Amino acid sequence: MNHLIRGVFLKVCCPFAFGLGWLLRIKKERLQKSMIDINNRLVLNSGPVRVKNLLLLLPHCLQNSECKIRITRNVYNCEGCGKCIIKDFTQLAKEINLPLFVATGGTIARRIVDDTKSDAIVAVACERDLIGGLIDTYPLPVLGVTNDRPFGPCFNTSVDIEKVKDAIRFFAGKGTP
Repeated sequence: MNHLIRGVFLKVCCPFAFGLGWLLRIKKERLQKSMIDINNRLVLNSGPVRVKNLLLLLPHCLQNSECKIRITRNVYNCEGCGKCIIKDFTQLAKEINLPLFVATGGTIARRIVDDTKSDAIVAVACERDLIGGLIDTYPLPVLGVTNDRPFGPCFNTSVDIEKVKDAIRFFAGKGTP
């Protein structure tokens, strides 16, 4: 039942809420964050999700802007210098044998989702990109984790890796975040 509720929420309620938010002058980012939280609660409350193919999807802006290594085609090109959090994610993905991809935007992210044939997704992105991704990937269960943007959008962002690990554990059947 939560699956159906989530569909109505993403396809009907979100667009309506954004229109109403615009009229009431509510900050769009605040609304987006609330929508992501509601989506995550609906996914978590839907009970155990049997996942064979979990995908971890990251934005390219987690990579240090001065890095000369291209990781968008292959995240394992990362040399692990430690100037950004990508090294931690490559280590995590290797440890638990988890498909890990980095996307430069929504179109690439959708292609990765289509190509990997995943059963569920843990996605890291800004609020705007996450909302678009949640809507585009429905009915797949997706847990969204918003990134931190201390230097502004799309530039040297970061994320709390523990929140990502919690989401992975949920899909692995090891508890709720």
